[in-house]
Amino acid sequence: MRIKFYFPLFLFLFFEVQGQKAPLITSDSVAQSSWVETQYRNMSLDERIGQLFMVNVSSNQDKSSTDKISSLIKEHHIGGVIFSKGGPKRQAKLTNKYQADSKIPLLIGMDAEWGLAMRLDSTYAFPWNMTLGAIQDSTIVEKVGFQIGRHAKRLGVHINFAPDIDVNNNPQNPIIGNRSFGEDPTNVTQKGIAFMKGMEKAGVLSCGKHFPGHGDTATDSHKALPIITSTKERLDSIELYPFKKLIENGISTIMVAHLDVPNLEIREGHPSSLSEDIVSGLLKDELGFKGLVFTDALNMKAVSQFANEGEVELEAFLAGNDMLLMPENVVKAKEKLAEAYGTGTITEERLSISVKKILMAKYKAGLYNYEPVKLENLNEDLNSLENDIVYEEAIENAITIAKNNFSLLPIKKLENKKIAYVKFGDDSSTIFYETLSKYAKVTQINAKDAAGYRKKLADFNLVIIGMHKSNESPWKGYKFSENELFWIQEVSRLRTSNTILTLFAKPYALLDVVNFKTIDAVAVAYQNSSIAQEKAAEAIFGAIGTNGKLPISAHPEFPVHTGIELKPLQRLGYSIPERVGLNSTKLAMVDSLVQIGLDSLMFPGAQVLVAKKGKIVYNKGFGKPTYISEEKIQDSHIYDLASLTKILSTLPLIMRMEEENKIALNDTFKELIPEYEDSDLKDVTVLKALSHYGRLPAWIAFYISTLTKNRKPSSDFYRNAPMDGFSFKVAENLYITDAYKDSIYNRIGRQSLKSNRYRYSDVAYYVFKKYIEETYGKSIDELINDFLYRPMGLQRTSFNPLNKFPKDEIVPSEEDKYFRYQTVQGYVHDMGAAMQGGVGGHAGLFSNANDVAKIMQMYLQGGSYGGNRFLNERTIKKFNTCYFCHKDVRRGVGFDKPQLKEKGPTCGCVSRKSFGHSGFTGTYTWADPEEELVYVFLSNRTYPSATNRLLVKSGLRTRIQQAIYDSIIEEPLK
Repeated sequence: MRIKFYFPLFLFLFFEVQGQKAPLITSDSVAQSSWVETQYRNMSLDERIGQLFMVNVSSNQDKSSTDKISSLIKEHHIGGVIFSKGGPKRQAKLTNKYQADSKIPLLIGMDAEWGLAMRLDSTYAFPWNMTLGAIQDSTIVEKVGFQIGRHAKRLGVHINFAPDIDVNNNPQNPIIGNRSFGEDPTNVTQKGIAFMKGMEKAGVLSCGKHFPGHGDTATDSHKALPIITSTKERLDSIELYPFKKLIENGISTIMVAHLDVPNLEIREGHPSSLSEDIVSGLLKDELGFKGLVFTDALNMKAVSQFANEGEVELEAFLAGNDMLLMPENVVKAKEKLAEAYGTGTITEERLSISVKKILMAKYKAGLYNYEPVKLENLNEDLNSLENDIVYEEAIENAITIAKNNFSLLPIKKLENKKIAYVKFGDDSSTIFYETLSKYAKVTQINAKDAAGYRKKLADFNLVIIGMHKSNESPWKGYKFSENELFWIQEVSRLRTSNTILTLFAKPYALLDVVNFKTIDAVAVAYQNSSIAQEKAAEAIFGAIGTNGKLPISAHPEFPVHTGIELKPLQRLGYSIPERVGLNSTKLAMVDSLVQIGLDSLMFPGAQVLVAKKGKIVYNKGFGKPTYISEEKIQDSHIYDLASLTKILSTLPLIMRMEEENKIALNDTFKELIPEYEDSDLKDVTVLKALSHYGRLPAWIAFYISTLTKNRKPSSDFYRNAPMDGFSFKVAENLYITDAYKDSIYNRIGRQSLKSNRYRYSDVAYYVFKKYIEETYGKSIDELINDFLYRPMGLQRTSFNPLNKFPKDEIVPSEEDKYFRYQTVQGYVHDMGAAMQGGVGGHAGLFSNANDVAKIMQMYLQGGSYGGNRFLNERTIKKFNTCYFCHKDVRRGVGFDKPQLKEKGPTCGCVSRKSFGHSGFTGTYTWADPEEELVYVFLSNRTYPSATNRLLVKSGLRTRIQQAIYDSIIEEPLK
């Protein structure tokens, strides 16, 4: 046995500040040394030997099993406990009990490489190391380590046996794989240091494992002893490299693996954990590690079968390990160590070194000032919103584009795409498909064989394949089935379409794909979590960019570090309020306010959406389509937007015409419609009309003159079915004469100007509709659909929605008892727009909150969205200007603007640059460039009767707006 000499403990123990070695002598180090020496001096030999053991327990075990640990603590003075399966509350209670049983505070450990969820229910699972290895910004990995450390500390865990810094250079490795940061030693080192720093910043000891490197093996050491045949030179440059660098950066502890490494240990089949040459010679002497050395679990078959009970632990200690993890028999092991001490095989100096290092680790973990784990709010603290924020940022930065022929990703030109989605794998794909469908119409295709896929996919020009494998643990299956491998080739050979393969599994799955010649794009999301599915879909459509790189070689075509950077296309994404600077708790006031509206019968149901900094962070449906409906309002329900039509349909067309010099703000009505040359309206300008400063009538009740004396639709104007000359559908079984279109414009031309300069008016939008349609030779619904809606991928926005959507997806707006005498559902509520076949310049548009938000976001982004420029930023600024504020007219050009005095259309909390509009049916939307905020409120307050003005009188919509602004926090959580 090699004889070693040890210097006094305090001269070389691990001191670390933010990953850097601290001065050897500090006031704190003196206090540490004093505490350690005092504890050691007061221990008996039996107690000192007991400190060397960390035993395993699960909080879900029966009482007899957990009581055995109490006995070991009381009778054998063990140094620590490593917790395995169970739940956080149960573990916390056991921790407190065990600590109360122990004379010296116990060192509590866990294997929580990707968070407590690695072992416990009701806790959070963070991304696996392989996923983190794809991230280029190591500070994000540090955030993950910090959050995992916070959870461990909150639960009373002092050491997390992480990070795993094995270099996984064997794709067939059954036990490491996703637990590794990858195959590049430098990348593994960078991520390992970042993870370690984060965890230690949270006050939890780190542990580099599995020394000297468990990556290049196809054997599971839980079942047998793996052999590492690498040369010393290769081991030094690859496997050992991360350990050397983490030691330099102050890693607290290192775990020694059970491996057969012939080029480091001459005894054939001798486990590395029992090798003096490896533990003492290599780790301590050559690499200079002065911290705490753990064995890997001594009950693993790779080592437990090597010798009799107790002898394995003795040999592990003699090899140089300090703490013996999960021994099979603590009592026998203690006896063997005590015998060795008695014979001088173990010297007092050798024993003191390990015990004092254990005590120093306890001091560093704060056990010199032990406090029990607080049970109150434990589950809430372990499942806070910060978890999703950290996870989301990590996944966004990990997503890797391995191939991108023709710059197919992110998807552009949505108007030209017919997209199909094919699901492979045995795990859920719901979130991925639903998120894809928020950006474009995506049809899910299922088939039983290749011929079925070929037939069903023939009409599509873009196929997205999602490979979804279990996200439960990194050891779950990840490979394609034989059928799926065949189907991939068949689907991707379709000449009529492009193919995108998205992998929600270990990237090694790609090794089995024969070739990628006909697959145009490959995206790797690494895991099949809900957030990974959502972010992958956002990346495909350009809501987020990508910069991840493969941490391993996934295929001959995709070597390690493959990764194509994608720039975002300024499409709305989806996130968490705190990530964009909103407080979720305060934002929850919106729920309460909407509930007040429901309880007060202001409306049967509503949708409310909030987006900030390009992320939708709140999008909820409330109530029901009617007061007696059984179904609830969903995000997909569409509402009659009423006057929101002005700024979401007609105004964008006018803006484009202004850019094309087809209209000017100083143009007059007589220039737009020559027939008005002799009308009182002739000199009203576009600017004044859009600013509601043109003295126009508020509205004209055209429908009244088409009713009989008993106020029913007259047969002079209406038919019950379409026929020649009666093609404009007003409502179910109600068609108006085509000739009435001229009557509308003739009547407008006969109007007199009003005395009030400022008067909100729908009338101008009839004029603009006529001018736009005559200029382009198409109806405005066709024009706006081609110009804006289709290119933006708006799936739920339409005039005359019954032509596209089932009736039950459209919220009814009124029980009409004065004109149409029926439930108005799927037909525009506004009578004038209805008499124009459902397409008005001022009303007629139906949509949901999600689509409305996209148009408002386009405005916020200066006219750009999804990689397309629809309008010039100069144009939007021109129309978002209040030209008559000096006349006490708050309006912009088409847009409503914040009030100039105390009362008005907003909460009074918005910026002067903000803009929006409201609608008669109970709709409202507002955008604020200064806060980069979009707010949408949709309701059918007119159901069952438009006489219900409780919503308007209550100011509920602007009270909700105030609640949103009240939730703004100064700094988003990062």
